[in-house]
Amino acid sequence: MKRHQINQSNKAKQFFISILLVCVVSALCYVLSPYSGYRVIALILLVNVSLIAMLFDILPVLLSALLSALIWNFFFIPPKFTLAIHDAEDVLMFLMYFVIATLNGVLTYKIRQMKKETLKREEKENAIKLYNTLFNSLSHELQTPIATIIGSTDTLKENGTKLSDKNKNDLVDEISIASLRLNEQVENLLDISRLESGYLKLKRDWCDINELIYSAVNKLQNKSGKHKIEINVPENFPLFNLDFGIMEQVLYNLLNNAIQHTAENSVISVSVRYTTTIVGHFEKDNYEGEMRRDSVSNKLVLTVSDNGKGFPEDEIGKVFNKFYRLHNSKTGGTGLGLSIVKGFVEAHKGTILLRNIPAGGAEFIIEIPAKTSHLNALKNE
Repeated sequence: MKRHQINQSNKAKQFFISILLVCVVSALCYVLSPYSGYRVIALILLVNVSLIAMLFDILPVLLSALLSALIWNFFFIPPKFTLAIHDAEDVLMFLMYFVIATLNGVLTYKIRQMKKETLKREEKENAIKLYNTLFNSLSHELQTPIATIIGSTDTLKENGTKLSDKNKNDLVDEISIASLRLNEQVENLLDISRLESGYLKLKRDWCDINELIYSAVNKLQNKSGKHKIEINVPENFPLFNLDFGIMEQVLYNLLNNAIQHTAENSVISVSVRYTTTIVGHFEKDNYEGEMRRDSVSNKLVLTVSDNGKGFPEDEIGKVFNKFYRLHNSKTGGTGLGLSIVKGFVEAHKGTILLRNIPAGGAEFIIEIPAKTSHLNALKNE
């Protein structure tokens, strides 16, 4: 019932606006009529009907065509201010105008409807493609850890007394690793849904960047294997006003991506720096006239690099797309990690750049504008 009322209200607005447009354009044409013939006025009114057809439904379009034809007859075709037409040529022209205005309006409306249908069909096809991609990816990524957990727990239950302590510990380790992998995939899905829904809200607070990096690195202890992770944070580095949890996930995803796409014994580096820009502008002061006001803009620059093989040049522009996985990459992963990274960085009004290092490897460079404060200054606030 409510939807019906909204539709009725929308149609009433369309009729009102259509009539208003025809009247306004006709009034302007009437003012210009001493300088142009009534045949030129007909073309202007036809264009107006076409514009209305591009915006509104079919009934307001037909009404506009009829109304513009009657106005053209009454105000512009000699003799003016009467619906009578004495010249046979003008009669034929009036009839042709009405037919052309109606056909023009209907055809323009139909073309617009066809475009809408095409867009809907494309959106549906993309949704099906996305669903299939998601289903195929998750059917493997979720099924594998779940099967591992079920298999290991069944073995422990059925053969618990026959297994050695080492075998039991190995099975428990497998359950733990599979559980972490399962949890990671679920968190990725939750993160991407938060980004897609637009309901992501940052919880900014003063963050120690050193603590932020080490927190993300510690979560990767079971995955890093023989990779070496180097952390470079300058002494007395200021605090930044960021969402700690979200930025921790950004770092975790970048480091996890580097571990997956580099060989054992590779070196992964995390380094940070910050830039300060003084922006000057002039403001009027009630007492001293125009004065220069300076504002300080700070940016956190965070770089995650490795000495691996780098990324194929033709795929660098695609790595941040949802569900995109590099060709010839290892099995595993849903292709959401870097897409989430980009979304979280942009939620901070920041940017992320991926480029290959000439000497070998790749680096992700994140720049985030944020307030800064040194620890001593923060304690005094």
